[in-house]
Amino acid sequence: MARAHAANMADSDQSDQERTLEPSARRLAEARREGQVPRSRHLAHLLLLGCGAFALFLFADPLLDDLRALLARGLTFDATTVRDPGRMGARLGELVGNALLAVAPVLLLLLAASCVAPLAVGGWLFSPHLAAPRFDRMNPMQGFGRMFSVQAAAEVGKVLLVAVLLGAVGFGYISTHVEDFAALVQMNLSAGMVNFGRHAGVAFLLLVGTLAAAAAIDVPLQIFSYRKQLRMTPDQAKREQKESDGDPLIKARIRSAQRAMARKRMMAAVPKADVIVTNPNHFAIALKYMEERHGAPVVVAKGTDAVAEKIKELARENGVPLLEAPPLARALYKHVEIGAEIPSTLYAAVAQVLAYVFQLQRFARGGGTRPVEPHEIEVPPGMDPLEPRAKA
Repeated sequence: MARAHAANMADSDQSDQERTLEPSARRLAEARREGQVPRSRHLAHLLLLGCGAFALFLFADPLLDDLRALLARGLTFDATTVRDPGRMGARLGELVGNALLAVAPVLLLLLAASCVAPLAVGGWLFSPHLAAPRFDRMNPMQGFGRMFSVQAAAEVGKVLLVAVLLGAVGFGYISTHVEDFAALVQMNLSAGMVNFGRHAGVAFLLLVGTLAAAAAIDVPLQIFSYRKQLRMTPDQAKREQKESDGDPLIKARIRSAQRAMARKRMMAAVPKADVIVTNPNHFAIALKYMEERHGAPVVVAKGTDAVAEKIKELARENGVPLLEAPPLARALYKHVEIGAEIPSTLYAAVAQVLAYVFQLQRFARGGGTRPVEPHEIEVPPGMDPLEPRAKA
């Protein structure tokens, strides 16, 4: 945590002119874990007001009927109710309860919208870091600095601008419909409620349109400002890449150790090989044939130059026969990986080698004459890497 905080402080010391690189996925994820996500208040207000307008449109008729009935009942009195104050209190409670039931669908929809609307940009976020105490936020000087910062002034300016626009739209609509609103007093209750609902719906649409225009500007602006705040300098990008991939020197040492271990395992397989096919000077390939485990001979070790010399040295020390077959050695080195069976195209050539090895083993056990070492073992066209066709 201390290191991350120190890195954040180092990042904040970089000037905006140096932050030329877009934030990486790791930086965005870290910012999200810290509770930093783009938010748009205007979009939240738009969704909330839009849901209110939709609720009024959806439940307008039953809501107006219920409110009209409640208003008519509330303005109706009888002698018993007037003489009994307790009955008037009960009647008032009943009317309030019925009014709450009438507007309950609209209130529930607005409640759901108020919970979802703030998440429209940035999505759902739960960060334990936000609940943890941060002593830097308790510093009154830093608090005053945030209150009077350029960003805070910009946010206040946007809110005031939207408020002025909403006020101008509302004033414009009311001023152009003063006579219509005045005429509501002269209408009967049913007609007055219908006309009032129509004017309220039109006013809501105008307000929603104004907020939609503000949100269309604010959402891209908030996302741009958020990503700009998280931009990285080249040094930060290199440091992050280094932390993600690891130190190149350490990685090089790990790869070197892995190669050394693989070479050690390979050399351990040489004494168990059946034959070493050589170039003779530059290539050495160790073959092992285990009929019960493999359908074809397997390359258990291979190498060039110094590694090839080491393979041949181990073979001599452990009595493994060596056979010079330059085209076959080059073909095996080129086309067969360690631990893999030889391809079917080289079966005939390797069969000659194994036949010689088996005859040599029988001779060593005292059977017959010493076999003649095969020469000029040919490989199929295209298998020898020194062949012009193979190079092409």
